[in-house]
Amino acid sequence: MRHQKKFNHLGRKSAHRKAMLSNMAASLIIHKRIHTTVAKAKALRIFVEPLITKSKEDTTHSRRTVFSYLQSKEAVTELFREISKKIMDRPGGYTRILKTGNRFGDNAEMCLIELVDYNEAMLSVKEDGKAKATRRRRPGSKKKADEVVASKSIEKPEAEQKVKKTAKVVEEPVIEKEPETKQEDNDEKPEA
Repeated sequence: MRHQKKFNHLGRKSAHRKAMLSNMAASLIIHKRIHTTVAKAKALRIFVEPLITKSKEDTTHSRRTVFSYLQSKEAVTELFREISKKIMDRPGGYTRILKTGNRFGDNAEMCLIELVDYNEAMLSVKEDGKAKATRRRRPGSKKKADEVVASKSIEKPEAEQKVKKTAKVVEEPVIEKEPETKQEDNDEKPEA
């Protein structure tokens, strides 16, 4: 039984799997995004994110540790020179998996795995227009919120002024109907 063993073996022996993940990680670091299956991308994310975290500290020991996993001098150099400077403020989550549909031949789920800080399209959208902070509430809860603020504002007159400025109360005009009487009807009819 393999209880509590969450690692995906990807249908390969350990040496083949390590070599494949090493090659994929080096390609991801050099090219910033690769096209692969969803299962391999999830395994690659688990493999490469600790290496990217280790690249934040540029020491000989961390370089040698990362090289033992990647086996590519170009990838290690790119990781420590370029990528580590961009991801220095990020506390994790360096990769993004975008699903692209199924492969035609065997119907495998395909995806694009990329480094988060290198997607220019998403970064430009974020810089141009800040993400809207949506506030969702149930209809009718505004009245309750205004009543709560109004009850608290009795103690604080400054808060009451803010409530008056922010709360827009629309009052509908009340139309009063005059009661119809029989006398008015009699006045209009000529008496015979």
